[in-house]
Amino acid sequence: MKRGKKYLESLKLVDRTKLYEPTEAFDLVQKAARAKFDETVEVHVKLGVDSRHADQQVRGAVVLPHGTGKTVRVLVFAKGEKATEAEQNGADYVGAEDLVAKIQNENWFDFDVVVATPDMMGVVGRLGRVLGPKGLMPNPKAGTVTMDIAKAIADIKAGKIEYRLDKTNIIHCPIGKVSFGTEKLRDNFRTLMEAIIKAKPAAAKGQYLKSVTISSTMGPGIRINQQKVLD
Repeated sequence: MKRGKKYLESLKLVDRTKLYEPTEAFDLVQKAARAKFDETVEVHVKLGVDSRHADQQVRGAVVLPHGTGKTVRVLVFAKGEKATEAEQNGADYVGAEDLVAKIQNENWFDFDVVVATPDMMGVVGRLGRVLGPKGLMPNPKAGTVTMDIAKAIADIKAGKIEYRLDKTNIIHCPIGKVSFGTEKLRDNFRTLMEAIIKAKPAAAKGQYLKSVTISSTMGPGIRINQQKVLD
């Protein structure tokens, strides 16, 4: 894969053999971000679990103290009073079968998070094949299948993110923008890592945190000493 000039210049700043202290890593990720837009900072955590086994799944959600820096569009599947509650509390889209049809027929995906009341999951289930691969399917563990619609919307708008393993046992999560600065990025990172560590499955054996890497949208990966993530 051919890399651009800016990426190669940024790469010179990073010692690929070194495990950085968290604060040092966040200082460096800002220096290495050279795009003309405000790059997103992402965390990539490789875990010592096997996601093929149900008892080794790691999944949940956490509200980042400083948000993600992104405006999140929330779609809510609800009816009656709960639909009204969603509209009054800032949901961007509210509906039921009508929204299912819109997504199926128009390939419409102008939203970032889907919330549903439990009674609507039979309807939402029809969208499993299209929402599932995009990571948009509502899930009780992530707090997106709930009767407390107001709280769900408030948390999401405040910076709630979902974390889950991919097929290679890695969690990928945004934790803010380069413009946040070291302190806010560090706070968000610590909050996410505390949640991931707390979510360690009882069935997980051996080393849990295999590697922790941060990067900006266009920048190189910077490896953090996994033993120091909460320092």
